[in-house]
Amino acid sequence: MGHDHSHGIAPESASGKYLSRLVMALGIAVVFMLAEFVVAFWTSSLALLSDAAHMLTDVVGVGMALSAILLAKRSRPTYTRTFGYYRAEVLAALANAVLLFGVAIYVLYEAIARLGEPPEVPGWPVLIVGALGMVANIASALLLRSGAKESLNVRGAYLEVFADLIGSVGVLISAAITLTTGWRYADMIIGVAIGLWVLPRTWVLARRSLRILFQHSPENLDVEQIAAALHTVPGVADVHDLHVWTLTSGMEVASAHITVAGGHTGDDVLRAAQHVLAHDFHIEHATLQVEGADSARRCAELSW
Repeated sequence: MGHDHSHGIAPESASGKYLSRLVMALGIAVVFMLAEFVVAFWTSSLALLSDAAHMLTDVVGVGMALSAILLAKRSRPTYTRTFGYYRAEVLAALANAVLLFGVAIYVLYEAIARLGEPPEVPGWPVLIVGALGMVANIASALLLRSGAKESLNVRGAYLEVFADLIGSVGVLISAAITLTTGWRYADMIIGVAIGLWVLPRTWVLARRSLRILFQHSPENLDVEQIAAALHTVPGVADVHDLHVWTLTSGMEVASAHITVAGGHTGDDVLRAAQHVLAHDFHIEHATLQVEGADSARRCAELSW
């Protein structure tokens, strides 16, 4: 009845479908990160250093995303880990947000230290490496864009790549200003702008990750609406102890107690309630306790 609750095979999360694209994005990021760091230290360019640091978070972030997906795929649920390691993907997304925040603060610190005497930055090396970095980021962003719509983990990697793409544009602007005017503050100002631009996006990613870790209801689901829909199922007298949360991106889970009205069978009510959750709210994994009036009174006595 219902569906199989065995722990034999771990279903694929939303992130798992984009494993090969993450591998390609990681390879691109590693190559251009090394190039940007070398040229940044050679030219003393804060804008390029900021972009290289963002590229480093791309490498670490995409690497963590890959590790989390592989861990979740290879670690089947057991009776001691009933949901496997799917939460590793959410932890990776939160770690990515922390990395991005740290990079932004570091760039701001470096900019303040250079206020008195900004170094002279040669424009051509910065311009060339910035252009190559922009091409690399465009390629990586295109690889991850579709996955970012489905997976919080992939979205974390995509946001880092996209932030770095904006950073590459900033590097090109600073290099162009340096070449045409020789103004030394251009590189520093662009570097700060890149750091400030990424902060609000970092907060959004961190907030979404924390919502999942704290087991809040999914942002795209209204729990009151779910309860109302279950109340309309024939034979349902009451719905209580309803919980809806996200295990990892694309995997919503629900549990509830359903009181069956007289003259209806628990089996029919259970099947109808499962259909409502799956069809109307795309919740495929729901644990529903069907009970009579006596059991419902016992639930009312519970303190939490």
